[in-house]
Amino acid sequence: MTPISSVLGYAATADYKGEFAALATAGCWTVSALAFTEAARRIGSLPLNIIRLAMALGFFVVFGWIVRGMALPVDASSHNWWWLGLSGLVGFTLGDLCLFRAFVLIGPRIALLTLSLVPMLAAVASWAALGEGLSTLAVAGMALTIGGVAWVVLERTPLESGHAHRTSTGGMLLAVGAAAGQAGGLVLSKIGMSDGYDAFAATQIRVIAGLAGFAAIFFVLRAWPRLIAAFSSRAGLGFTALGACFGPFLGVSFSLAAVKYTYVGVAATIISIVPVLVIPFILVIYKERISVRAVFGAIIAVAGVALLFV
Repeated sequence: MTPISSVLGYAATADYKGEFAALATAGCWTVSALAFTEAARRIGSLPLNIIRLAMALGFFVVFGWIVRGMALPVDASSHNWWWLGLSGLVGFTLGDLCLFRAFVLIGPRIALLTLSLVPMLAAVASWAALGEGLSTLAVAGMALTIGGVAWVVLERTPLESGHAHRTSTGGMLLAVGAAAGQAGGLVLSKIGMSDGYDAFAATQIRVIAGLAGFAAIFFVLRAWPRLIAAFSSRAGLGFTALGACFGPFLGVSFSLAAVKYTYVGVAATIISIVPVLVIPFILVIYKERISVRAVFGAIIAVAGVALLFV
């Protein structure tokens, strides 16, 4: 068994390995989204990006040493490094940079709604680059899931109805850029693992590339003082560590396992239910009221995911 199979707990011959890995990704990213929200409030989004990737790299070093007998992916070929490194720059650096800025300009709900484009963009990109096709049932499941997520995310809160966030052309372009970055990162990752390379080691390469990209941004913006100041918040660093474990470490690794074992469009669709999965946590942690519309949208999204397992 490969490390990823051991973690997921099913035999190498089991069906739906990619779909279950995508579900694991959605679960991990739900936890990381909540943790990173709290971290960003305390240390800022730009320092958060580079610190979370540095922490994730630390997790990978320990994991690789224990499970694979090597702290760094020294067994990777030039093919792995090129495509996975490019994936890290596209997905982590450019994609996340656009996403966090879009949150500021147009608000989280509209930005997350735009991220509903990821499955469609990923499906088109994987069809063009990899020749992956989808069955009619899979397309129906994707449409249901995307529709359910959009229905939940598009609902406006009283704060947003008061125009706390004004949709701008620049913000929308950044959100679309974030969606394209996530979709492109998944497709490039699948190409980078086309020789069967391990998903956790592949993610480590992506993290190294993403970290290098953010380091370059910090040099250009001369933002190192902001990074140093972030270390004064112990709570912020704690939430960052939690998010790094469930996000770049476990979550992204599971996402690469998902695209390794199933179609990119299907994996991206299942992963896109994060805004739905986060609803119970918002209800319990933040004591926010959950509308009937949100519950209805969640049911539609889950029904769509169920179709992808048929």
